[in-house]
Amino acid sequence: MKDSFVSIYNDKVDLKFPKDILLYDTTLRDGEQTPGVCLKQNEKLEIARKLDELKIHQIEAGFPIVSSNEKKSVKKIVDEDLDAQIICLTRANTKDIDAALDCGVDGIITFMGASDIHIKYKVNKPKDDIINMCMNAVDYAKDHGLFVAFSAEDATRTDLDFLIKLYTQAQEHKADRIHIADTTGSISPYGMEYLVSKIREKIDIQIALHCHNDFGLAVANSIAGLTAGASAISTTVNGIGERAGNASLEEIIMALKLLYNIDLGYNTEVLYELSQLVSKYTKIPTPGSKAVVGKNVFRHESGIHVDAVLEEPLTYEPYLPEMVGRKRKLILGKHSGCRAVKAKLDGLNIKIDDDKLITIVQHVKKSREAGEYITDEKFCEIIDKIGLRD
Repeated sequence: MKDSFVSIYNDKVDLKFPKDILLYDTTLRDGEQTPGVCLKQNEKLEIARKLDELKIHQIEAGFPIVSSNEKKSVKKIVDEDLDAQIICLTRANTKDIDAALDCGVDGIITFMGASDIHIKYKVNKPKDDIINMCMNAVDYAKDHGLFVAFSAEDATRTDLDFLIKLYTQAQEHKADRIHIADTTGSISPYGMEYLVSKIREKIDIQIALHCHNDFGLAVANSIAGLTAGASAISTTVNGIGERAGNASLEEIIMALKLLYNIDLGYNTEVLYELSQLVSKYTKIPTPGSKAVVGKNVFRHESGIHVDAVLEEPLTYEPYLPEMVGRKRKLILGKHSGCRAVKAKLDGLNIKIDDDKLITIVQHVKKSREAGEYITDEKFCEIIDKIGLRD
């Protein structure tokens, strides 16, 4: 059955993935930084519960120093005693870390802009001072018993020697993980492979990837990094986040599971519920063509497609909708054929001869071309007009 899901050639590629892969989800932090999004405490908590039901490894619950309400939201999630580790974001200073400690989180991601453009226009400090600030923050957090990830912001546009120096220092100061932040989504999969491999030559601790989607490559870059030695990926539900968003949680999970045969043990049946919940609270509509969770992913209209799907769904679906909590739906419209209309009639327990079936198909096509959507109600109007029901 595995070969029925995906390309028969996937196994021919000799890719080396790490034995243990961890996903940490930042929907409640970077996802909420989507312009116009402001989640309430109860909404954040409900999303965190659903992420925990999915069995996510770590939840980045927020950025406590931002506001008192943000701090309360993070603490509320911590107090829920979920199975997932709860982490949060801090800048490289003690004030931010103290705010995180007040929340009782398991760990932090502490960050600093590292590229020349960030240093010149934002940080405004010599590189040696930057290193000292970052390491003081790592030391302070470790001294207080936290899991510590150090993130170089804009890492993919940072001088490689300076980047490796930062990460080497973080490792020496007992950081648990280093993060490569592709802050502007400006690296390619091949570039990510190169960058991670070079960093892996010097770094023994876990490497994580935080990829943005400005060029539509966040998922591809994340997977490419895994093959080069990274073992943790940052995600958001529906791929939301600043500008073009982040690597999509549902796409990463399903790609690893079915394209690369890496099952991370997630409860994938809740992915659609989680997607809908995040869309509802963020008020960001999910595009119909969005991979995994878009409304059109398991909807079929074309007569050729419907005929085949009714015989064997995997002819036009790479995996079964139930795997992600979805259901298949046949849509009637301009491209519909007799098979789709008959399936709809069978659902209404209406049996007709071929001539009447063709008449209904013609009415369906004509109505759709006239600008009407063929909803279930419209379909019933059509068959009532033809006089097929008492």
